[in-house]
Amino acid sequence: MASEKKGSVPFTESSHDTSPRLPLLRLAMVAYGGLTAIALGWNAWAGRPWAYLDASAAARGIDWGRDLALGLAAAAVVIALSQVITARTRWGAELAAELARALGPLTRFECTALAALSGFAEEAFFRGALQPRLGWLAASVVFGLAHFVPRRELWPWTGFALVAGGLLGALFAATGNLVAPIAAHAAINAVNLRLLTRGQS
Repeated sequence: MASEKKGSVPFTESSHDTSPRLPLLRLAMVAYGGLTAIALGWNAWAGRPWAYLDASAAARGIDWGRDLALGLAAAAVVIALSQVITARTRWGAELAAELARALGPLTRFECTALAALSGFAEEAFFRGALQPRLGWLAASVVFGLAHFVPRRELWPWTGFALVAGGLLGALFAATGNLVAPIAAHAAINAVNLRLLTRGQS
């Protein structure tokens, strides 16, 4: 076996492969594209405005400054709380480690792309399509259950999704449109995905 120079770093595929894992993004695009199509098609079939809570909210329109600010402020609170829980509780640290292992290494581009896809598609479906039909509580519960994984160590993630779904639903109810929930959801996912996986990429 040839000896390596002292201090040299052996070449590995992962050490030089910084391109995003396109198959993962393609899979996400297909899955979230399908979810978005269901949400938009369902509302179109029912004659409902897909991005609004109801017709009166659609008539009021969107206050972009207010709604984006509310969404990003809510995201900042959720991100801060999740980091406190991760840093100060054993179960939070274990959950973060387990999620990081499940996700594997993600580039900054992947985190941003996955956050944008999930933020838009999940809000279009769970808030835009389900909440007007089922109500805030039921839609939040369904959102939490959609994030259920049958592994005990990941159960807190389901609880986090349930609480986050309630907050996102409250933003939808308060503003009457999907701008704030989408902004909050995408920002939470982008930052938390990066924080979870930055040491692996």
